[in-house]
Amino acid sequence: MPLRVKNRSKTAMARFETKFISQTLLRSVEMTVIIPSPTIPESLGVADRPASYEVKDPYPVLYLLHGLGNDHSDWTSYTNVELFAEEQSMAVIMISAENKFYRKNADGDDFFHFLSEEVPAFIKGMFPVSNRPEDTYIAGLSMGGYGAMIHGLNHPERFAAIGAFSAAIGTEDEQEKNKLQDGPFDPYGLIRKNVAEGKKIPPVYFSCGMQDMLWEKVCHYEKFMEENGVDVTWVPVDGFRHEWRFWNLQIEKFLEWIPRTDAYAADQKQHRSV
Repeated sequence: MPLRVKNRSKTAMARFETKFISQTLLRSVEMTVIIPSPTIPESLGVADRPASYEVKDPYPVLYLLHGLGNDHSDWTSYTNVELFAEEQSMAVIMISAENKFYRKNADGDDFFHFLSEEVPAFIKGMFPVSNRPEDTYIAGLSMGGYGAMIHGLNHPERFAAIGAFSAAIGTEDEQEKNKLQDGPFDPYGLIRKNVAEGKKIPPVYFSCGMQDMLWEKVCHYEKFMEENGVDVTWVPVDGFRHEWRFWNLQIEKFLEWIPRTDAYAADQKQHRSV
């Protein structure tokens, strides 16, 4: 009997290290894109389906944001996100945002528009990812957790879920806090605004290590979300500081947790206890 392989994961992942000229930032920018592609068993003809580069259904997509001092390459350097995305048949987009907190800055760099408008337009024009909000997610660590919250809350209609791990929320000094208050980059004000306008906020996966330097600020924001009726899954984990070992665990849990209705949803691993 010829060997046949029924893969636990239905895909392998292709990785693209991409550089293009940003119309928003007026300079060359880099990003990493990982996207499902045929597996070795499929290429050998021993899998339960033939190898093909034809994509019949666009892939769900996660915009995954790095932290302060990092860049587009760090998620793939320090975690197993490529393996976890493979198990979930999920495309993942990772940009470089320098240390600009994914917002418009006084120096003129508009990383908010870059991420919210230009990057999705570029990705959807170049890769077979879904246009449906139901298939679109945003998440990040530390500075990227803050970025995921402000983008998800500014455009709640665009995302099916938000993930924030050790989010750097409330870390500004008093002067900066006053500048941000109730504006488009204030995570507290954005929740108040959405609630006042009757907008549905996407479910939030919110986690932090209990020895993290940001623990108290993270707990304060999590309590604020609950008090304002946000559908938040709160995941405090003992034994972790502000570290990649924690974020490696959390990106796997987040990908297992997110709601799925796409054509590949059946590939999603069963949710585990968080």
